[in-house]
Amino acid sequence: MARTDNDSWDLASSVGATATMVAAQRVLADREGLIDDPWAEPLVRAVGIDFFTRALDGEIEFEDIDPRFSRRRAAEGMAVRTRHFDRLFTDAADAGVRQAVILASGLDSRAYRLPWPDGTVVYEVDQPDVIEFKSRTLADLGAQPTADRRTVAIDLRDHWPKALLDNGFDPRQPTAWTAEGLLIYLPAEAQDLLFDRITELSAAGSRLATEHIPDVSMFADERAKEITDRLKAYGQDLEMGELIYHDKRSDVLEYLRRHGWDVEAQKVQDAYAANGFEFPEDGAIGFFTDLSYVTAIRR
Repeated sequence: MARTDNDSWDLASSVGATATMVAAQRVLADREGLIDDPWAEPLVRAVGIDFFTRALDGEIEFEDIDPRFSRRRAAEGMAVRTRHFDRLFTDAADAGVRQAVILASGLDSRAYRLPWPDGTVVYEVDQPDVIEFKSRTLADLGAQPTADRRTVAIDLRDHWPKALLDNGFDPRQPTAWTAEGLLIYLPAEAQDLLFDRITELSAAGSRLATEHIPDVSMFADERAKEITDRLKAYGQDLEMGELIYHDKRSDVLEYLRRHGWDVEAQKVQDAYAANGFEFPEDGAIGFFTDLSYVTAIRR
């Protein structure tokens, strides 16, 4: 279903289902011992999307969806991504930052699994249904946050900075921000506004991690359509091409530099190599050949 200005979702529909898809890949990375995320699997199973449950149970083979893909490749790709965003928070903590914001937090469990220093406040911002489901599910599982976790249940298209401030956020203190897997689901103007708001709320020394994909056309090309058709054969009707915005947008690296950030970018191939993996140019992850992992520090 195509996006609309006021659409909403839970973790089993629309953009929310992509958060569950990412969490399912984190399960694979955890099983391979590449990351440590004990909460990913129970969260995915609690959402209850049949396709992801069957995939985790081995009833669906990744090679049937794309012959050039595999569970190990999915695990490595997610390990590279997860380690990048984990490192943003751990490096910030080592530098004395005690305030963190996870934008579009989805099924992210970093507030529960990272070793936050005493006194750290972690804000999670996402749709109300998403926040409520994850909070309730983790509570039922007996999970305890390892930081002062504060939820901000609001759509990022609304005035989330006010909601953040109302929950105790202190813009005078440096902050560690992540916008993981988020930008392609925002219109071009909304992407700029997101970074404008982050910048306004960021004291000197604040840190930000995100990704940059200069061309999203691959989400609607012939290979993407072929994979989508194969997914539909298993009852999974998630169409990425309809969920993302294809309008021309600002270059993330240039935009942040112009707005007072020192920016570093690592090409995905280099990120794979740094983690000891070989980038699979021919598989489904090959969609992301032009992706860069971005880290920025506010001047």
